This record gives sequence, C-alpha cells and structure tokens, in this order.
Amino acid sequence: MFHTILIANRGEIACRVMQTAQAMGIRCVAVHSDADAAAKHVQMADLAVNIGASAPADSYLRGDRIIAAALETGAQAIHPGYGFLSENPGFVDAVEAAGLTFIGPSAKAIRAMGLKDAAKKLMEEAGVPVVPGYHGADQDAGLLATEAERIGYPVLIKAVAGGGGKGMRLVEKPADFAAALESARSEATTAFGNPDVLVEKYVSKPRHIEVQVFGDGTRAVHLFERDCSLQRRHQKVIEEAPAPGMTAEMRAAMGDAAVRAAEAIGYSGAGTIEFIVDASEGLRPDRFWFMEMNTRLQVEHPVTEAITGVDLVEWQLRVAAGEALPKRQEDLAINGHAFEARLYAEDVPKGFLPATGRLTHLAFPPGCRADSGVRAGNTISPWYDPMIAKVIVHGPTRDIALGRLAAALKGTEVAGTVTNLAFLGALAEHAGFAAGDVDTGLIGRDLDTLVVAPEPGPRHVVAAALAAAGAGSSDWAQGFTLWSPLEQSVALTWGEDVVTAVLQARGPDRQIWRVGDRELGVTRVNGRWMAEGLALPPTAIAGQMVTVFDGYGFAFGIVDPLDRASAKGGDTNLITAPMPGLVKAIFATAGQSVSEGDRLAILEAMKMEHSLLAARDGVVAEVLVAAGAQVEAGAALVRLETED
Repeated sequence: MFHTILIANRGEIACRVMQTAQAMGIRCVAVHSDADAAAKHVQMADLAVNIGASAPADSYLRGDRIIAAALETGAQAIHPGYGFLSENPGFVDAVEAAGLTFIGPSAKAIRAMGLKDAAKKLMEEAGVPVVPGYHGADQDAGLLATEAERIGYPVLIKAVAGGGGKGMRLVEKPADFAAALESARSEATTAFGNPDVLVEKYVSKPRHIEVQVFGDGTRAVHLFERDCSLQRRHQKVIEEAPAPGMTAEMRAAMGDAAVRAAEAIGYSGAGTIEFIVDASEGLRPDRFWFMEMNTRLQVEHPVTEAITGVDLVEWQLRVAAGEALPKRQEDLAINGHAFEARLYAEDVPKGFLPATGRLTHLAFPPGCRADSGVRAGNTISPWYDPMIAKVIVHGPTRDIALGRLAAALKGTEVAGTVTNLAFLGALAEHAGFAAGDVDTGLIGRDLDTLVVAPEPGPRHVVAAALAAAGAGSSDWAQGFTLWSPLEQSVALTWGEDVVTAVLQARGPDRQIWRVGDRELGVTRVNGRWMAEGLALPPTAIAGQMVTVFDGYGFAFGIVDPLDRASAKGGDTNLITAPMPGLVKAIFATAGQSVSEGDRLAILEAMKMEHSLLAARDGVVAEVLVAAGAQVEAGAALVRLETED
C-alpha cells in the first residue's frame, strides 16, 4: 500500500479522498491555487503545495506542476478526483513516465472512452446496446442536418468530448438545427477544445440510469445502478440508488452490459456506464442504450456506497496498489435506499445563476452524510464550480429515505450566499418524484412551481428582529418610563421591501411584537423564545444580515436607523455582468435597434455560458467592453439610449 499520495483536485472530492486515505494511514498531499490557500482541503491535508494562480488553466490543469509537487513531497501515487485532469490520458502518461502511479484507469482505457462517437462503436462491437444516431468523423453541417432528418426529430446534438451537459442541445424541429449546432460547437470548443459533435435520437420519456463498475484490468464487477434522472439543463440535481421501479431482469441486463463494457477495454478502477432508458412503458430490458462511460469516480458515488457498504475510494487505493478486487459479484448486495442532493450557491429565481459570497454559517443536521469542500468563513469563488455540499441520506425503503432527505434539507443551515436549498426541498416533496414517476423532463415541466421561493411569516420577521435588536440579551427595562413602556422599532429589508417590527417588552421573559397588523406574544421558556406555542427558529448574524433558519433560510438585511442613504435606484438602460466572468461574445453595436429578449452578450463564468438579454426594446447607445475581456460582477457591458 502507498504511504503517501497526492490529490490532484480541490473541494469536496479532495476532502473525500483524504478522509479515506488518512483513515488507512496514508499521508495526503494537497495542491491548491492562490484562491484556495485557506480552503478546507488544504487544511485537512498533511502537506499542501501551491501550484499557481486562481484560474484552473494556471493551477489545477497544470499537470507538470502537479507531478513536480508529487515528486518533491515523496508521493508515490496521484489521485485525480473528478473533473480537471481526471480523464486526460496525456496526464496519465506523464504521471507514469515520472515513475508515479495513477489511481485510476489506464491512458488506453480513457482514450477508448474519451470520445463518445468512438466509444459507441466500441460498445456496439462488445454487444452493448447503443442509441440510434450519427457518430461519424465527417462534421459537415449539411451532413449532420441530413443525418438528423434520417434519425427523426427530436434529436440531441452532443459534444463528442467531455460531459456535464456542456456542448449538448435538444433540437425539436429542422428549422432550429443550424443555430443549435453552432451553439453546441461553440460551447464544446470552450469546454473541451474540440468542436466535434454527434447526433442522437432523443427519447421521449427518458430516464438517466447509470451503473457503477469496478475493474482490476482483467475482470470487472458492477455495484448496481443509480438513477440520475432529476436534471436541470442536463446537470444532475438529486441522485438515488437503486433506481425506482427497477426489476431483477432489467438490473441483470444492465449490470451484464456494464461489465461487458468495462472488460472490453481492460478497465481498472472505478467507472460509470451511463445509459439512457425509455420509460414510456416502464423499465424493460430492451429499452436501454449506452450513452457514455465516465472513466473516474462520479460525484454521486456516495449513494452507491450507502446501499452496498463499500468504500469506493478504498477500493481505488487498493486496486491501484496492485491488490485484487476486494469482492466478487456474488458478494455484493443492495441494502435499502439512498439519495444525494447537490447543494449549490446559485440564485434559483434568476435562472439558477451561479453565485459567489463568503459563507458566514454552514451546518448540517444529524442523521445525514454531508460531503463538503467548504466551511463557515470560506468564500465561494467565481473561479470554480459553486457546489457547497452533497447531502446524502440512507433508509431501509425509498419512502423512508426520501423522508429523511426532506428532513435533512429542512435542517441544513446556510448563510452568506443564496443557494438552491429551497429548490431541493421542493423536489424532495414533489408528488411525482415521491411516487417514483421520474424522467429527465420532470424539472422542466414543473419548474414554475419548484422555483417559487418560500415567503417569511411574522414569526420569521420577529426572530430576525429580535436577533437584530439584541432584545434577547439586553436589559429589558432599558428605555422605559415609569408609567408606560416605550416602543422599539426594528427595520429589516426582505428583497426590495422594508419590513418593520415593533417591540414592547413586558418583562425580562415576555415581549409583544407587532408586524403589520399581526401581534405576537413572545415568551422565554428554559432559555428559548417561544411564539404561538413554537420555538422561534435559530438565527445567525453576519455584518448587516441576519439569517433565520426555517423555510430553507430567510436572509434579512438590517437597516441602520442612522442610515440616510438615498432611495434605491439604478440605470435601467445598462446591461451589466451578473457575476465575475469572461465576455465570450458581444452581439450589439452602437446604433443597433434591439427588442426585449434579444441576446446582447455571452458571459462565461463558473464553467458555463450565460446569455445576457435586452430588458426592453430600444437602441444601443454604446458597447462598453470587447469580447475577451475579464469583468467583475456589476460591470457595465452595453448601454441603451435613454427612453423619452
């Protein structure tokens, strides 16, 4: 077994690998960028090495610096995590050329599965069912359009390299094909440096079911399936294992196909075979097709660990060190059900816009597993994926596990940035999802109801006002006359509105609060403030913000009574950057007439492209940036002429 390994990654996966490796007595070396100097994975490691500037291209994608750090610190092997260089065969070659062990598959296996078109051909030869489509090398736009007609609409355009939904577009009619192709190629070039695409038949009621495989280079086993059908823009949101509605016949067929796929390329280590399943008539053994193979550990691997009792990272370390597969297929069994929800810093009402900010508070309830790469006090950086944590639960049945997921999400406390916590909570309580009636279109169909943010009630306002006023710890008699109590007003902001709560203290343990036309009696019992028979929810204050931890979190601004700032306002003619990023393209020119909804620019941030649209009809007065510029949040990009 290795005595020292280097983890060539960051965030929660780096922490996850260290957790197992250190428990096995293995010394762990972390690498980090300038932005991650105080990150959780750096603090967890036995030794940490700075490998460059904040941009991934200058740090986590610098294989030469990572290998040099491994050699300098005495590491014997490199664990790639997922993302970054984890599926880069050139990096694997360089690691092995330096005399180090790559904790993962061979460069040959990664190359075999690295391009979706070549992988599909290989899988056909191995007897694995493949989705009908065009996977050829000829990338002529006219040919691709013809092939789409042959396959039959709707079709999916997919980048042949990479994954994560990037370079993927759904096309429902021929008239939309050319624009979708151009957009997919542009995104694929940015994300993977390869504009090539394939075209596949789009399944009308698709489910995304994947099978966890593990090989030793000669033989492989499968550790059953995960259902990843709850997706938004092709990005997974909640995953579960096993798949709801799965039959023994279907599981056997999918498991056998996944093992054939792994053994066909002499696979070693952890990998995932992803299948698209037509669920229009239930789960049938003749209705699943190979999509791609991820030649690495998956983000959602914890749900497999929960139902099998297997530590997949430990298996990775043992197999990479030359040991045999720890178990045979007949030794593996499913125990119960598990869910994983991905908690992100993102503004759901604004179209799931990735967010940044300093996490001022982060806590998870007992009874769940929370894999996180951040702690309270850390900053969500614009340089990397804005994941805060993965919340994982397990139960003896799907119903019990789903109930535990809903409870865990309600008990999760986050402050300092907006999150998708309420969205996840709405999904966990979605009737169709609860019934197991899931497919990749569920979120899109019910998006309007799923993204409705909870509104605070008088109890939440009182909890925030009490915390803001310090009423729970101050002298209750302060500011009172001999004949009647004085009132103390606390002004808070909720979104664009100002909410005022008025306090009358009636003693050290009794208060009357007035919020609008509602009056609440608040009493202190055993050190806790109670209102309407319930304890007021906990709060946390950071600067001029107080967060009430109920309803997935309500963040109120504290209004300084001495603040004389002018009324809010703004230049509605400006199109600004919603976050730091790279201006990928500008489509506006001075003097151009535009209509509401016209795309004026593309901002690339947090590994995704964001279209910036005109908010109204008008004429472009000036373009304030050029394509290729790096801008900060709030930077003015395009200005429209002032309306009369």
